Amino acid sequence: MTTATPEAALLTRIAEALERLAPHTADQTDWLAHPAYVWTGSSARGVERLDAPALTLLRGIESQKERVVTNVERLAAGYAAHDMLLWGSRGMGKSALLRAAIRAADAAHPRRIALVQVAQEALSGVSALFAALGKVDRSFLVFIDDLGFEEGDGSGPRVLRSWLEGGVEARPANVRLAVTSNRRAIVGRSMAEQDDPINPRDIVDERLALADRFGLSVGFHNCDQEAYLAIIGGYAGEFELEWEPGDALEWSRRRGARSGRVAWQYVNELAGRAGKTL
Repeated sequence: MTTATPEAALLTRIAEALERLAPHTADQTDWLAHPAYVWTGSSARGVERLDAPALTLLRGIESQKERVVTNVERLAAGYAAHDMLLWGSRGMGKSALLRAAIRAADAAHPRRIALVQVAQEALSGVSALFAALGKVDRSFLVFIDDLGFEEGDGSGPRVLRSWLEGGVEARPANVRLAVTSNRRAIVGRSMAEQDDPINPRDIVDERLALADRFGLSVGFHNCDQEAYLAIIGGYAGEFELEWEPGDALEWSRRRGARSGRVAWQYVNELAGRAGKTL
């Protein structure tokens, strides 16, 4: 029997160490093991526990909640479901609602649906992600949070349209897209678009056409005082916290806004005052 030389043994150990350090590719990911994943552009990381509020705690967005939860439930059950665009005011629970809907659907259909979050800088690798997910007997909601394209970026919207409408790199049948944005048109509108003497509406119309390719478009609007206090009341009741409406309104005035996010920050403040954790 030939004995390996010290140099050969060293090279073998180096190769094994590099293999252990190499990131897992999409095809090596266990897509049945976790309720959620984070896609980096070339690989995926499983998330053991999906952090999301209970659906009952999401107040002030009842209509939006019903539509999103119903659509996610259909996807988990293997029925026809829509790609979703959740747009509108900051801090009104768009991403929290998606996470909560996935968690509820996973509880009703264990291991039949998962959330895959994709950062905007990882969008170039989504085609590889789709190729991997299409081979898995499970439904997936690919989630792109706070999406926006720079002025003059035509390639990004075109790629997104291709994913949604059957291009050569379209998402597979078991995958749906969920995008959140502060604007329904996804990308901002500049004054120059309105001053274009040739086609003043063409660019705006093109961007709205991109939004229209989502089967479900759900708007989230500014929170009025009644809804803001109802959100706080729901959380305070759940966590057994004492609170006063006047104090809650003063908190929002200091923050310069009323939203679900500001309400949750106030509840966090209440818990801190009471010496509790959330």
